[in-house]
Amino acid sequence: MPDSEQHSLDPHRVEQAIQWMITLRFNTADDANAAVFERWLASDPQNACAWERVAAMSDDFSQLPAQLGRRTLDGARRRIGRRESLKLLGLCAGAAGLTWLGRDYTPLPGLLAEYRTTLGERRWVDLHDGSRIQLNSASAIDTAFDVHRRLVQLRQGEILINTGPDRDTARPFWVQTHNGYLRALGTHFVVREEPQGTLLAVRQGRVAVFANDSASHPRQILNPGEAVLFTAGSIRTPVPSGLDPWAWSDGVISAHNMRLDAFLAELGRYRNGLLRCSEAVAGLRVSGTYQLDDTDQVLNLVARTLPVSVTYRSRYWVTVAPRDAA
Repeated sequence: MPDSEQHSLDPHRVEQAIQWMITLRFNTADDANAAVFERWLASDPQNACAWERVAAMSDDFSQLPAQLGRRTLDGARRRIGRRESLKLLGLCAGAAGLTWLGRDYTPLPGLLAEYRTTLGERRWVDLHDGSRIQLNSASAIDTAFDVHRRLVQLRQGEILINTGPDRDTARPFWVQTHNGYLRALGTHFVVREEPQGTLLAVRQGRVAVFANDSASHPRQILNPGEAVLFTAGSIRTPVPSGLDPWAWSDGVISAHNMRLDAFLAELGRYRNGLLRCSEAVAGLRVSGTYQLDDTDQVLNLVARTLPVSVTYRSRYWVTVAPRDAA
């Protein structure tokens, strides 16, 4: 989508898209809702544009308490009212970093970032200092280089960094995240924003983790093969999920004995709309390597290897459930 089109989205249509995201996230899927949603989506190109932007941040909506969503939007089996939807939009603002300024609406800081990717897109960026950065799906960064340092600000998503030798004055290479700062010591590493904190995994060289860039001592220095999950107040070894953190760079998702719900949540980062997993099959295990450029094919393969069915209420609304429940 061209930048001018992104920036000119009607705030009312964005609000409608957020309402639909909340409805599809928390309400029981049915053919009637799917039909209404599809009609809204097809009624105006601006609706599709607004949905694409909101769908790119669907992970942020998953942080909303499910009980609150159901009580507010589904408890009395009624459609979303404006007052209730705006209350929940306020919660989304806290979870997703949304900003309302009168009638001006900025979906995410990443929307205006220097470099960004759309949902499902991966992109390499060559920086003038010789470093290379790969952006994963729906990711965004800004760069701020001066005579003293090289700084990359991760606005959203996930990046892989290959630091290069500084062509100027050997300035330190920093990465700023929502939870702190990283200083690269000649490295190859991945940084990923997650609801629980920032994930850092190192393949080559070393990376120092700081609470802020003025700290005199790093909180921890990571060596090749190490990973941490850190917030502003804590740092710990992440619980293994079975996901290869490097595989996306090659265009694949690689899982080893990974829970199905976690696998589908990861796959959902590369496709528009909602990909829901029934609690009845959430604990099934997935292993294998799958191409990210065709997520429907991945779902087809999962349905062949596990006792599950994949139901398409629409191309934007997919549910994975027990096979005999189809």
